[in-house]
Amino acid sequence: MFQFLFSSPKEYHAALDEDLTVPDTVQLAPTHPSVNSVLKRCLDILGGLAGILITLLLLVPVAVAIQLDNPGPVFFSQLRCGYQGRPFRIWKFRSMVANADELKHLVENQAQGLIFKNDSDPRITRVGKFLRRTSLDEFPQFWNVLWGDMSLVGTRPPTVAEVRQYEPHHWQRLNVKPGLTGKWQAQGRSHIKDFEAIVKMDIDYQAHWSLGHDVMLIWQTVSAVVLSRGAY
Repeated sequence: MFQFLFSSPKEYHAALDEDLTVPDTVQLAPTHPSVNSVLKRCLDILGGLAGILITLLLLVPVAVAIQLDNPGPVFFSQLRCGYQGRPFRIWKFRSMVANADELKHLVENQAQGLIFKNDSDPRITRVGKFLRRTSLDEFPQFWNVLWGDMSLVGTRPPTVAEVRQYEPHHWQRLNVKPGLTGKWQAQGRSHIKDFEAIVKMDIDYQAHWSLGHDVMLIWQTVSAVVLSRGAY
């Protein structure tokens, strides 16, 4: 039953034993005000609860669609790095074939830098394309928001492989909690394929953070999803 519901890469178990904390050679800025903001956390809890309820309503039809299209786990989980590099398990509805990791070496990386993207990745299933276009694949992450590993709005949650290769200035991205959405999602989504551009947007988000700015980015994200801007 567990294997039917969940996909858990071996990388997750290996990385938990690895020290991914901020290196001594990296000097982060003082604690960002968003980290200790009570209002932001209240917004996360309310949004997380609402998102979880919607996810539960979608669970059965999405699970059936995934199974009919490509039998395998309903959920996909992957290790990501959160605030100051702390590892956590991120959740998504599976949008790729069950053995996607084994086929990754056959797919061309169209991105620049430490990220991996391909506009026409053949590993994405038919149902997966719909889930990604509508961002429904991201809905299980409301659990991450409710649990406190993520925020509704923040920086893009990097993979462990990315963080292992970070230059000192990249670590500034991890001075806040990663978000379910952010500037990269609201203003570019999948069109942004330059890692340094994402880093710049994440740092810019921190510099201009406010609760009102978060609400604006949530609205921009909803608009982008409804209009299918930047999705593939």
